[in-house]
Amino acid sequence: MTGNRQQLLLILKTLGPGSTSTLANRLEITLAGVRKHLKLLEQDGLVTANNVAKGVGRPDQVWRLTQSGHAQFPDTHDGLTLDLIGSIRSVFGETGLDKLIAVRETETATRYARTLSNATSARQKVERLARLRSEEGYMAETAELDDRTWRLSENHCPVCAAAWICQRLCRSELAVFQKVLGKSFAVERGEFLMDGARRCSYLIRLIGPVPAESARP
Repeated sequence: MTGNRQQLLLILKTLGPGSTSTLANRLEITLAGVRKHLKLLEQDGLVTANNVAKGVGRPDQVWRLTQSGHAQFPDTHDGLTLDLIGSIRSVFGETGLDKLIAVRETETATRYARTLSNATSARQKVERLARLRSEEGYMAETAELDDRTWRLSENHCPVCAAAWICQRLCRSELAVFQKVLGKSFAVERGEFLMDGARRCSYLIRLIGPVPAESARP
């Protein structure tokens, strides 16, 4: 696959559906060039398009990733992970699974806290959290909505299959974010992949001062 087609997949993954002209502008190539790449990706079953009316004139073609397109961004789980979750449920029940998730939550919070502990501003805390998530494969990014509010978006879920059969993993991650950011922040879920959104996102609000110790669990 050429670099341009890989870039198109990445743009659609991180930014969501886009029109032909928008994608051409982002790649800085001609409309004819981007159409050629998109048609090849469509033939491979990686993208699909639908027409969206824009008033007078021809409708725009808006492109999005198919399920196969999303699968081009690998997950870090494998069949063994799913088998283990099933085995834990079978042998130890839901209580045992809850204990396992709690241990994972504590270990993750401890690791994140070490990175956030010496942050000098609220913005730096949020940005460091996003960097940690990206290092784990979540393709995370932040957008500052105002001087006290950020959106943390995760454009990929490397544990998606595991999360589908155990959504407590998702609730655990929300708890980790709240714990490591501290009581001066309020964290709530925005978009949720499991509800049919194209990604998960979180709204992070600064609701108080940022004490130096707030990042420690």
